[in-house]
Amino acid sequence: MARVDVVMPRMGESITEGTVITWHKQVGDSVEVDETLLEIGTDKVDTEVPSPSAGKLAEIVVPEGDTVEVGTVIARIETDVDAERDEPPSGSSGDGAAEPAPVKEDRQQAEDGEPESAPAMSNGGPAGGSDGGAVTDVVMPKMGESIMEGTIIGWRKQVGDRVEADETLLEIATDKVDTEVPAPESGVLQEILVKDGETVDVGTVIGRIATGAGADASAGSPSPTPTEERDQKPAERASAKPARPSGPAQQTPSGDGAADGEAVPRIDESGRFYSPLVRSIAAREGVSAAELRAIGGSGRDGRVTKQDLMDYVENRGSRTSRPRPEAPSASPKSDPATTAELTSTLSDDGRIEIVEMDRMRRIIADHMVTSKRTSAHVTSFAEADVTNLVKLREAEKDDFLEREGIKLTFTPFFVKAAVDALRDHPLLNASVDGDKILIKKDFHVGIAVAIGKTGLVVPVIRTAGQKNIAGLARDASILAERARARQLQPDDLQGGTFTVTNIGSLGSIMGTPIILQPQVAILATGAIKKRAVVVEDPELGDIIAVRHMMYVSLSYDHRIIDGAMSASFLHSFTQNVQTFKPGVEL
Repeated sequence: MARVDVVMPRMGESITEGTVITWHKQVGDSVEVDETLLEIGTDKVDTEVPSPSAGKLAEIVVPEGDTVEVGTVIARIETDVDAERDEPPSGSSGDGAAEPAPVKEDRQQAEDGEPESAPAMSNGGPAGGSDGGAVTDVVMPKMGESIMEGTIIGWRKQVGDRVEADETLLEIATDKVDTEVPAPESGVLQEILVKDGETVDVGTVIGRIATGAGADASAGSPSPTPTEERDQKPAERASAKPARPSGPAQQTPSGDGAADGEAVPRIDESGRFYSPLVRSIAAREGVSAAELRAIGGSGRDGRVTKQDLMDYVENRGSRTSRPRPEAPSASPKSDPATTAELTSTLSDDGRIEIVEMDRMRRIIADHMVTSKRTSAHVTSFAEADVTNLVKLREAEKDDFLEREGIKLTFTPFFVKAAVDALRDHPLLNASVDGDKILIKKDFHVGIAVAIGKTGLVVPVIRTAGQKNIAGLARDASILAERARARQLQPDDLQGGTFTVTNIGSLGSIMGTPIILQPQVAILATGAIKKRAVVVEDPELGDIIAVRHMMYVSLSYDHRIIDGAMSASFLHSFTQNVQTFKPGVEL
């Protein structure tokens, strides 16, 4: 009997785990190669996972709402369907029809707002009880590409304590950041292998959680602890009528939480989807359906992600106790620009509006501050006569749209001119690693894409040096469309070696952009304006003429780039732009 494992895919260089949002197929369903099997979420994007093989879904190992590491087996597909009909699925007891039932039962509980129980890990060892339960290793997480070790600051749970999936288990510190580590599974903390104050390498097993059936039985015996209220929640959620969390930590400071007793639906009346993980956290933290509707989602189609909800819970206690009118329901396609409206409150005197940053704005703020702290920023300016470029675009845009199916913008011309300038100035296509300069041989150019009026992402055009104007235009159009539709993959946002931001498309004539780390330079092209300028005519000499002019700015890292090199680069760029004229092949 042939079986194919379905594993949690790696969605980017820095992505180490993923959360199962929803299964599109159930145990026993037939699947085709590349047919959508499930949907997963990471800390950056949500995406669909295709089936690696044709056959029948024999086993779902990781249920909806569970978060597992990249490479973990999440399901198994039976590829020899005819042979499988005469024998039960692996791991089943008794008849072959008994296996799918628990999965469907857990799924039905998730539909009713209850968290799904995690199945026993097939590769886990015994939990120490006679029931032969499973254990899940807790490992020191990787907090960044350059982070190789971490120090245990303090364990929030002790051996024998009950823990829920994603509940804070311990706090760690690296040389860059301190952070909390959530429990990977629900169960009982069975063993602490690394004590407070010890430093270990990334990937080291630091504890173990018993996740088998015996874990639930052993959870009720420890003496009362500060987490006793939380330990009782599974029983509360299993009751016929959902009960409000009674612990102090779950009370809503503003009084607008779960007091209305409204259960969080899987899909609300506006069509907005809430994953089992989000609904489970909402139930645990006392977040009502009305509150969820008011949270601006950063996930695909405006979905509320785990991080969105955890950020809301974290900031909820700092908000004013002034009653807040219920916000309008968020559309599944909600724009980040509306997030401020959905999460704003008023001061006590009503004269100050307090707006919570959405997740995208917090990430941008962190990256910008880090960049200014890392690089010695300097900005140089130049201007370019782009009259011939404007004439070229006007002459070609209609034919280009008909031929390529996309609009011809100025961005691909600017990217092409920048790449050609980078060939003569390789130090601008580099990064700094300590006292070493890493010069990149490939030109992966990021293009800044505005999302609404408050968001910004920088997807990357790969191997831009190997593409002509048409190829660059196609890539730029696809990336911009994906960005605005929230369908970018993690790899679309990583690996850039240089960035071009066309601030002129927003009306700005010039700017001083901040470098996108770990790059060392970023080019900003301003708005194209008609101006009266002095030009040299071979016959008439200096004359005043109306030309299409554009300011260009280059922000660069003064640690490795000086003013002379930046000026030379800008001169090359402006000269390259002026070579685009009617008749040039696209």
